[in-house]
Amino acid sequence: MNASQRDEFAAACCIASDHPCLAGHFPGRPIVPGVVVLDHVIAALEEAIGVGPGGLGPLRWPQVKFQQLLSPGQQAWIELTRIETPPAGSASDHQVGSERRTLPVAQEDQSRWRFRVRCGEQVIATGEVRQA
Repeated sequence: MNASQRDEFAAACCIASDHPCLAGHFPGRPIVPGVVVLDHVIAALEEAIGVGPGGLGPLRWPQVKFQQLLSPGQQAWIELTRIETPPAGSASDHQVGSERRTLPVAQEDQSRWRFRVRCGEQVIATGEVRQA
């Protein structure tokens, strides 16, 4: 873990009403595209880990759920929580069908984070992101 990395992190974001992603999305009632919300999750994660833009490398998104729409100009909060995992190369017990098996922990499971994006009390999106 990078010395500046934190186990929990929060960051504010707000998509301006003149952001280019909003042109045509949707006329009369613009909404922020989900990919733009995820882009802000990435920026918050880069800040939490202490790397610059693009410094995370490829990412995997095993779970993402959008629950509410985000409108331009709304203040949103991104909350990140690092998921504890055993060290790479160690063994971890998993249920496979009716059997319990011990499987090695892959290096890719080392940097896993849960995220939640909210606007006030409303949850906009939740999920998990991993460094690939």
